[in-house]
Amino acid sequence: HIIVSVLKNVTPKLCIFLPPSPHFSSVNRPFLILTLISTPSNLAICCAFLDMLLTDGKLMATDIILFHLALSNLMVALSRSVPQTLTAFGCTNLFDDLGCKVIVFCFRLYRGLSISLTCLLSVYQAVIISPAITKLAMLKNGLSRSLVPLIIFLYVFCGSTNVYPILYAVSKLINNTVPPYTFNLEFCFIPYPDAASYVSAGLINFFRDFLFILLMAIMSVYILILLYQHGKKVKSIRSSDRGHSEARPETKASRAVVTLVILYVIFFGVDNVIWLYSLSVFRVATLINDIRVFFATLYTSVCPVVVIATNPKVKAKLAFQTLNVLHSLLLKVYVNS
Repeated sequence: HIIVSVLKNVTPKLCIFLPPSPHFSSVNRPFLILTLISTPSNLAICCAFLDMLLTDGKLMATDIILFHLALSNLMVALSRSVPQTLTAFGCTNLFDDLGCKVIVFCFRLYRGLSISLTCLLSVYQAVIISPAITKLAMLKNGLSRSLVPLIIFLYVFCGSTNVYPILYAVSKLINNTVPPYTFNLEFCFIPYPDAASYVSAGLINFFRDFLFILLMAIMSVYILILLYQHGKKVKSIRSSDRGHSEARPETKASRAVVTLVILYVIFFGVDNVIWLYSLSVFRVATLINDIRVFFATLYTSVCPVVVIATNPKVKAKLAFQTLNVLHSLLLKVYVNS
């Protein structure tokens, strides 16, 4: 209700409010929950890393990847979950044709970055913990130096592979009739001219994502093997020296990366099974599309929770910022009283 009242005052000419969707409670409530979790949590992580950059003057390679991953997840939430929630509240005419092209491009771009950056994170972690005698160890210095160019390349690559859908994105359909081969986002539509372009656009996204998923899965299996071997080697040491039984930071980071990959593979599986089904039919039911997009954006809410729970630096920064806010509030209350 706060979002609705604010938009009524700020954008009365751009957004027409109708009664909330009758299926809001059963279908669109999850999007509201995702928005309330993903937006503030990813924003908090971005602010924590920016604070580290301003305080320390630099970020570690893993922190750079996590910052861009949190930024990508935040943009996915803002470009998909937020419009979906506003539509469920009865807000129509959110975008014109240009706005639809921009919002569709942003969602596709940052969704692709979310999966590719997770893949990069798993590759980097596998390289970092690999033994010195392995071939991956030879990439340690080179990968760290070329990290920023790699991330820039991922931005360009994901952007260039998502230009095709924005050519057809529109805000309204002729006679309000959904034609065949159309993706209905509820607040925007992507009507493809024929079956060939409809299927080809879908398959391009599928195989691009599948390659990233395959690579991150291989790296995660490799990390698990290394962790298992390391656990066997130090088992006797841990039993004799209980004072050093705590896992190393590299081990904790590796477990966090593997957790993110496992979650993404699960969400990717559900998302793309429905995606392939969508490519096999002329018209996709709105409910089916909502379920697919829910799993496509679910990672944006789960990922920051895992990062905050497993990253000591982010946790410390957020705790420090929270204490500062509480201190400021208590000070204001004391002064006013």
